[in-house]
Amino acid sequence: MEIPFKELDKNTLQNLVQEFVSREGTDYGLHIYDLQDKVNHVMRQLEKGSVFIEYDAQSSSCNIVKRK
Repeated sequence: MEIPFKELDKNTLQNLVQEFVSREGTDYGLHIYDLQDKVNHVMRQLEKGSVFIEYDAQSSSCNIVKRK
């Protein structure tokens, strides 16, 4: 199920994106970015609609995925 990011509390969204970008295995290529740079990058993608927040009821977890 898609969760509209604009309907989330600002702090909740910030925490969700921070958790997402700090996951082990998240690949940013050859560049090194700090946490806030990564969060800003994902936020821009959410605003453009190229990614979205997906809630999985079976695992009670959220993920940020590319829109197809």
